[in-house]
Parts: sequence; C-alpha cells; structure tokens
Amino acid sequence: MNRKHTRALAAGALMGLAALPAFAADTASETELRELIRQQAEQIRLQSEQLQALNQRLSALEGGAPAAAVADAPASPASPADPVQAQVDAAVAQTRQDDLAILQAQVAQLAAGGGGGGDGNVRWRRGGPEFRSADGEFTFHPRGRVMADFSSTRGSDFDARNINGTEMRQVRLGAEGTMGPLGYKIDADFADNDVSIKDAYLSWDTRLGGLPAEFYAGNKLKDRSIDGATTLTRTPFMERNAVASVGSSQSGYFGLGAQMKLIGQNWHYSLGITGDDLGNAGAESDALTFTTRAHWNPVKRPAGFLHLGGWYVHEDFGADVESINKVPRIASNFNDNIRVSASSIADVTREEAWGAELGGTWRNFWAFGEYARRTIHSSTVDAVDHAASSVYAGWLITGEKPGFSARSGVWGTTRVSRPVTDGGIGTWELAARFDRYDFTDAPRGGEGDAWTLGLNWYLNDWSRLMLNYVRWTTDNQVGAYQGRDSGNTVNVRAQVVF
Repeated sequence: MNRKHTRALAAGALMGLAALPAFAADTASETELRELIRQQAEQIRLQSEQLQALNQRLSALEGGAPAAAVADAPASPASPADPVQAQVDAAVAQTRQDDLAILQAQVAQLAAGGGGGGDGNVRWRRGGPEFRSADGEFTFHPRGRVMADFSSTRGSDFDARNINGTEMRQVRLGAEGTMGPLGYKIDADFADNDVSIKDAYLSWDTRLGGLPAEFYAGNKLKDRSIDGATTLTRTPFMERNAVASVGSSQSGYFGLGAQMKLIGQNWHYSLGITGDDLGNAGAESDALTFTTRAHWNPVKRPAGFLHLGGWYVHEDFGADVESINKVPRIASNFNDNIRVSASSIADVTREEAWGAELGGTWRNFWAFGEYARRTIHSSTVDAVDHAASSVYAGWLITGEKPGFSARSGVWGTTRVSRPVTDGGIGTWELAARFDRYDFTDAPRGGEGDAWTLGLNWYLNDWSRLMLNYVRWTTDNQVGAYQGRDSGNTVNVRAQVVF
C-alpha cells in the first residue's frame, strides 16, 4: 500500500467523522442526538486506532519490516519527523475539538429552551417558576402561600379574652396557567388542619365592545368592596376591614358560579351570579347571589388617582339557612373571644347589601374610606340592618408607590425597589385604620370599634413581615362577654407568597 492510498483512507475517515455532528444536529431528536453523540465518540476512537494501524503498516513497508510483526507490536508515538502522522494527529485532534464545540452548543441550546422537548423557557414570577412555551400560548405557574401569625391580647375585663398564641393563618398550594386566551387557577388551603378549596375556576380573556373583558366560571372571590375583593396576602393590614366583614353575604367571600369583568381606561364593572361555595353537600338548594360592583377614576395621573366605587349584593337564602347571627372578630383571627354580637335573626329569607368607596393615592401616600349596609329579611320579624364603616390611610416610608390597582379597584402587589435579597432595605410602610361595627338596629344587637396601627416590611415582591397593634372596644348585649369591654391586641405575621 503506498502513501497516497493511506492518505486517501485517512481523509475519507475524517470526512465521515465531520459529517456525523451535522447529521445529528439536523435530523435527530433529543434522545437520538444523545445516542448519536455516544456513537460518535466510539467512532472517533475506532478511527484513531485504524489510522494509527495504517500508519504503522506504511512505516513497516517503507522500512522493509514484516507487516504482521509490526501490526502485532505495541503502538508507539510517531517520530516528530514523520509529516504524515503529524497531519493525521492534527486532523484527529481538530475533529475532537469540533465535536466538543458542537456538543457544547447543543447543551446550551437545550438549556435556553427550558430543558428540551418544547423549545420553551422558564422564568421566575413572584418568587416561583413559570413554565412557558416558546410561543407564549401555554403557561404553568405553581402557586403557594404560607402565613404564620402570633397574637397576644391584654387589658380585657374578661380573663378568657386575655390570651396569646400562634396559628397558621393560611397555608395554600395550587397552580395557575393559560392556554391561549383561556386560563385556570386552583388553590387548596390546609390551615387549621382542614383542607378546603378556595379559588378553583376557568377564565377567558377577550374583548367586548372593543374593551378588555374577563369571564370566570367556578369558585372565585366575589367582587365586593375593596378589602372584600382583595386576597388577604395583599391587604395592608393583617385582617380585612369592618366593611368587608359586615357587608359579606351569608354564602361568604367566595361563590361558585359565573362572573365577568369589563375594564375601561379609568373604570371597571363586574357582575356575578353565584351559589354557595364548594362546601354544599347537595342535600339542599344553593343560595342564589347576585353581586355587582363598579369603580371610576375621575382623576388619574402618573403621581396618583382618585377612586370612586360602589357595589350591591342580593342573596336569596337556601333552605339550610334558618337564622343569622353575625359575630365578626375585630382584634385578630386567632382570638375567637373578641367579637361583636349582632343578635340572632330567625326565619331569614333574603338579604340585600350595598357599599360605597372613596379614596385614592398620591405619590407614596394612600387613603380610603368605605361604608356598608346590610339588610336581612325574615318571614316572622321586621327587617334588620347591619352597618359598618372603615377609614384607613398609609405612607410608604421608603418612597415606593402604593400597591393599589387603579385598573380593578383592589389592592395589588407592592413593588419593592430595593429588595433585601439584593442587599437593599426593602420597603417600609406605616398604616392606620379605624373600623366601626354597628348592629344596634336589632333589639339586642351590639356594637364595637377598633383602632389599628400597622407596620409592614416588604422584603421583596413576595414576602413581608407585619406588625399590627389593635385597640378595640365591644359592647355586646348577648353572649358570654356582655357589657362594655376594651383591650389591646398585638399581632405579628410572617408571609411568603409565590
């Protein structure tokens, strides 16, 4: 065999090696690609051995030594003076470097595509991962929240009210996502060693009359009052205000049914037709609830806006609702003994409730006032009114804008300019609120009020620490804690939401 023939064999082998990566990159799936890369490495090793054997045979023929003896002899490095072997070694080394570069590029491409298989990506959203397809049409976002509270009460004339302790206010896991204009959300709550479903609905984003519109089917928070329509993780205080509590319909904050929202440039309108939440066992008919709310921003500037709003609820009770005795907690969710009693109303049939909202934001300040009146009808006694009012304001000490959504008229996420996780000081907020509970329209209805001073420290967009001091007063006419009583409650919360 002559030198020219050997060089042709080597060139053919190298051309075959060079063609393998391109073929794998163009035609193979991810699984096939990995197998081809493994085969390529093995092929490189075999071709290298063959080239070394060919070169040894060539050297043996040129030197007159028997080919078989040379082939059986151990391979030794070629002399630096051998130009053929040097070219072959350089070609093999270059091929291996090219293969490594191709492999690195393929790994980088897989990483950029979110792990391969879908050409999508993963991004972090509010502390959790969101999986997104390459065209953005499909998303999946795991959700969760942990809210751990501590509460301590002193100063009451009743020893049973002077208690302290801890509780997991909310522990939720769930998911949300989109499929084009369609969306979904589901949250399961595990607080108090009990599992319950909260949000569980499908949504559809579209346009109606040229305006953005949102439609929902399932179990969802009703759009009623500012705090009542806001998830608890975003309200500026640890508990919702008196208007949200007293103005709540008998079926609760959530309702299973259909809701819609129409959004204008500086206003929104919502309408919902719902029954009970997911707790109805199916033995009786659901309550039937109609809820509507609207807000308008007559002034809307980059520095702030003015908010005007109102809402109305009508509910026909189901057969399982025979009487109503409103007794809201007014100091903390933990302390079950500090309540205002409205006195029981028997043989109830239906109710109406309405509310008004006024407030706004300016730079790093915010202030709102709300009022609610609920009328409960009975087949045996006169209708009874429950009333509540709430006035509250806040100041973001570190200069951020308030986390209030002018688009929907509810509390949103407070955007932290200097997160603690990035070496900053986070966002600090000082807030104050006055709540009034008035059930005196009933013959033995009570009344109460609460002053709350709050300090919030937002570590980043998805975690915060909260401190609330509540000075409360109750005057109940029925129950275990009758007469005028007052006290002081301190509440602390650590919260993470993703």
